[in-house]
Amino acid sequence: MTQIASNGDQVLRVTDLRTYFPVRSRGLFPKTIGQVKAVDGVSLSVAPGETLGLVGESGCGKSTTGRTVLRLIAPTSGTIELDGDDITAMSAKQLVPLRRKAQMIFQDPYNALNPRHTVGTIIGAPFEVQSVTPPGGVQAAVQDLMERVGLNPEHYNRYPSEFSGGQRQRIGIARAVALRPKIIVCDEPVSALDVSIQAQIMNLLKDLQDDFGVAYLFVAHDLAVVRQIAHRVAVMYLGHIVELASREDLYAKPLHPYTHALLSAVPVPDPRAQANREQIRLSGDLPSPINPPSGCVFHTRCFRAEDRCRVEVPELRELLPGHTVACHFPMVDLQSTPSSVESSKI
Repeated sequence: MTQIASNGDQVLRVTDLRTYFPVRSRGLFPKTIGQVKAVDGVSLSVAPGETLGLVGESGCGKSTTGRTVLRLIAPTSGTIELDGDDITAMSAKQLVPLRRKAQMIFQDPYNALNPRHTVGTIIGAPFEVQSVTPPGGVQAAVQDLMERVGLNPEHYNRYPSEFSGGQRQRIGIARAVALRPKIIVCDEPVSALDVSIQAQIMNLLKDLQDDFGVAYLFVAHDLAVVRQIAHRVAVMYLGHIVELASREDLYAKPLHPYTHALLSAVPVPDPRAQANREQIRLSGDLPSPINPPSGCVFHTRCFRAEDRCRVEVPELRELLPGHTVACHFPMVDLQSTPSSVESSKI
């Protein structure tokens, strides 16, 4: 497996990561009859203060990747290095002090917060778990955090049910940044919110990154959202990373046919431009991760597939500086994307 290269020290480095889930038969004596290959050989790295966007359609394994790198899900194989420490095989007890370096913002702000706890208790939980006493006390630190993320500090004793969806996501963000982690995995943090609220949350995440130097692994399916925050973008398909490049290169000159198809599906606000632009329609459904296709996993839906694609797995190779792609027949002849994602900014 080709290691994705990045410059400088890495706060997160993942090498050949695989996360499989067993499929068991029904009956009195169930047995394992297969495996769901949710993540199948992913390698990536994130530098301090960088945002790596991880995009792909539903079921491609991006959320599982995000949870696995934080060891919320146990990996099947591969290595996960967090700030230089190999956490792949660490026990839950060994991981506790390292949780200060890595946190997560969950997709659903309604289910991510305990409805029986006050906001003060929720945001202050990291201090208690890590036995940290901030200057001025926990309550003062929590109220400072609430103000920093755009919440009223006087609502310290309110419960999550008294807040809107956007406010609940701000609570989750405040909890995630409480201990100043080095990296935060953002698992589709704005997909459940209204568009106007999405813009506010995205701006808040950018401001926190500028202030604290935190890195993000930003998991999302909305390419227009990812463009606003990511420095580099990795495209996933059926458990594999098929393309990785800087934001500018990937949106201007995508090389993988799947990336072209994703970008062509992004709507353009100009009706005339939308009517005249080419949209690539992929035939068929996403193959089952229980029995993925041989060769290139995308060949069953690819409009450029040839016989070689059906038998030979493409290597993730660097075709342009900092631009890697796993494709036997990359679209190097096309110099621009078929969609105008720039005009779809939030």
